Order: sequence, then structure tokens, then C-alpha cells
Amino acid sequence: MTDREALLRNRARAVSSGLADVLHRFAAAEIQDRLAEINRTFTAPAVVTGFPALWSGLVPGARVVADDPVLDLRAGAHDLVIHALALHWAEDPVGQIVQSARALREDGLFLGVCFGGQTLHEARAALAQAEAEVTGGLSPRILPMGEIRDLGALLHRAGLALPVADQITQQASYRDLFHLARDLRAMGEGNAMAARLRRPTRRAVFARAARIMAENHADRDDPSRIRASFDLVFLTGWAPSESQQKPLRPGSAQKSLAEALNELRNRD
Repeated sequence: MTDREALLRNRARAVSSGLADVLHRFAAAEIQDRLAEINRTFTAPAVVTGFPALWSGLVPGARVVADDPVLDLRAGAHDLVIHALALHWAEDPVGQIVQSARALREDGLFLGVCFGGQTLHEARAALAQAEAEVTGGLSPRILPMGEIRDLGALLHRAGLALPVADQITQQASYRDLFHLARDLRAMGEGNAMAARLRRPTRRAVFARAARIMAENHADRDDPSRIRASFDLVFLTGWAPSESQQKPLRPGSAQKSLAEALNELRNRD
């Protein structure tokens, strides 16, 4: 699905021209908040990212590695692995989490963040409608994003314990569709899908899409602008350990739910 060479070109172009890092900084702040809530000092952290210079200062002393298909992580070497805003481009996302999990020591923490859910659903719908109207066809323009339930299930498939997935939606305001497109390029998030159109798109397609965005997705605070949604999905899981809390075996309860509810009613 992903043209890896195109993805790396997009990232390098974004860095050389001045990376738009607002969402990266937001994601980093959220990860730091989550780490602050854990009563533990991590001594051997690692960060997996497509933008090493940007994420290198997230955790002091962290080893920063690229989000290559084969991660440069040694088994059992880390007590914390953070996968930072790159998982949505992975050809094998569960494989990325499996490799991260293998790099963890017993009771080590995996923390991932990626775009998911309905990210850029407004632009996706507008571009699809415009291209269908103008050319009578469709071509891939915005990367498919995983839903939170599906992404959360990857943690279990990777063998991580106590899996948790949560999502934060950020609304951004832009002058128009072209302003949004420029910002995506500056984030290194331009179209890098293998099946993307390899010839220039007719200007009429983008002009029509811009009108659709203005008509259907105007910013409520300033109707002269458009809005775009970014869903950030956070994934948390732990390398299995005997010290972790275990769920009770099925059928091991001493009372039925009905009996417990009756006791509560009688107390009232």
C-alpha cells in the first residue's frame, strides 16, 4: 500500500523546508502526560519515528530508530518503546508492534500514537466527489486510517498485556483546501500510496473539491475558512510479567451477578 521511497522523499522535503510539527508536538505532550501518570522511572527507552530530530528529545537518553520495516531494536533491550506518529504508514502495523514488543524487557511499556479513525474525512469525501464528477473515476489520495477498535486489537495480537486504546480528535482551521494540502506536505504527510495517480491531476478536480469543502465543511467560528479533522489514536500495552494483575478465570466467581445486584438492592 505504501510507496516507501515516496514516503521518505516527502519526509526529507518537509524537514529541509521547515517541518510543520504542531501535531507532533501535541502528540509528544500527550505521551509525556501519560508517562507522568506512571509511577516508574524508565532507564532504557527507545523511540521509533520517521522524524528522529523532532522526537529525539522526548525521553532523556532514548535510543531513536527509524520506522523501517525491520526495526533496529535488540530483543529485550528496552523498558519503554514509543512508536511516534509513523504506524499509520506501516505496511505491516502489527509487525511493527510485535517488533516493539520483542524489544521490551519483562513488564516493559509500549506506547504508540498514530493517525486513525476519521482523520481528514472531510477532504477525502470532497476529493472523491470532485474526481467522480469531473473525470468519472477515482484514485487513492488520502491514506486509509485504522479505526480505534481495530488498532487496539493489534496490541493483543502482538502479545502485549493490559492493552488500552484511546483517541483524541483535533479540529484544524484552514483558508481553503489548497492551504490544507500545503500543510500536509509540510508535515511530510503527502500522498505516498503505491496506487496513487502518477500523472498530474486536472485543475478542475481540485477547484471542485475546494468548493465542496467550502460548502460542506466551513469553520463554525469563521465560515470563510474550512475545517479538517485529525484523530490521534494512542495505544498502550505492557510486556507480560507475573507481577501484573491477572483477570479471574471464567467461572471462578463466588456469586452470580443477579445475587450481587440483589444484595445491593437490599442494602438500599
